[in-house]
Amino acid sequence: MNENNKNEAHTVAQQGPMAVYQARIASGDLTSDPDQKRVIERLDRLWQELDHMPAPQPAAKGLLAGLVQRIKAPAPPQHPRGLYIVGRVGRGKTMVMDLFFACAPVQRKERIHFLRFMQDVHQKLHALKAANPGMTDPIPPLAKTIAGRAQLLCFDEFQVNDIADAMILGRLFEALFAANVIIVATSNTDPGELFQNKPGADAFKPFIAIIKRELDTVELDSQRDYRRGRQQDRETWLVPADKRGKQRLDEIFTRYAGQEKPKPVTLEFSGRSFEVDQAAGPVARFDFNSLCGKPRGPNDYLALAKQFTVLIIDDIPKMGQDDANLARRFITLIDALYDNGNLLFATAEATPDQLFTTGDGADAFARTASRLAEMGSESWLAQGAKAAQAAHGLSRA
Repeated sequence: MNENNKNEAHTVAQQGPMAVYQARIASGDLTSDPDQKRVIERLDRLWQELDHMPAPQPAAKGLLAGLVQRIKAPAPPQHPRGLYIVGRVGRGKTMVMDLFFACAPVQRKERIHFLRFMQDVHQKLHALKAANPGMTDPIPPLAKTIAGRAQLLCFDEFQVNDIADAMILGRLFEALFAANVIIVATSNTDPGELFQNKPGADAFKPFIAIIKRELDTVELDSQRDYRRGRQQDRETWLVPADKRGKQRLDEIFTRYAGQEKPKPVTLEFSGRSFEVDQAAGPVARFDFNSLCGKPRGPNDYLALAKQFTVLIIDDIPKMGQDDANLARRFITLIDALYDNGNLLFATAEATPDQLFTTGDGADAFARTASRLAEMGSESWLAQGAKAAQAAHGLSRA
């Protein structure tokens, strides 16, 4: 971080979330929203609590010095409560959390998509077990490592759909809270509904109790879906998936490929391989079934998102009650692309709102439809095109 950025971050931290929010409204960058303001008021209170927390004292050296320090030390201050911000898609949950994160007067802080965090947790648990064959429980040392690097954790899109995640979360978060880690999270799901109506749901209820005990649940349910208020580029989502749509995707592929010739490639990562139908420079192209019709997981899609700035998908079908696994993989794919800022172009049988309306997980698909709407906006396209140009030296037609 250069000196100017450091000074700007220091200024924002001194102002606090509410002051920054009001300044952005005054400048026209944001529109005043009573529901967002109410949540920011609660985040502003947390900002003040963090700002008044005493700095940790260095440990005294020597047995006698340590005893004297413990006798004289006042009772530790009450630990600030974190927040669980819940509401429908597109209401500004991520925006208010990011505003708070930028202001948070904490040196050790991390803001991360929850999907990415859990993938990192699984990888680190695997590495700990491999490096320490006799270790019976790798969760406490992992929690200690996380707490050592982050006093504040901000999670975007907190959601639990995987039984492997569900079995880890209770003990991991209990250890993080015991280490005085403060958590702020956004979610489309109320804490009491996390991982419910799934196999193993009863074993997950203690984690729900931990969340309710340690975090204040704050609802953000503005009447407006801000993602849908942006100007749309009709070229991103082509309906129907016909000959004309295919030709348009051919043109888009050629535009972003530049002078490079398309060819099949194989991504290798973490002992896994991912076959890409066609790739050239920053762009990869898939038939929907080859992308989501195979048993792929979050790591696969995260690797794809990191490798290619632009993704093109042919022939996305409407999905019904028997296609829950297919829809779940598509949701995971869009989460990875959205979090990474990728460009997406596709042909489909229906608009995002009509792709998956009945079946297990159809309610969660509303978030995906909202994200797809934002990913088709002019502002998203402009940002993604700049990223493609910076990464591969391309110019956008």
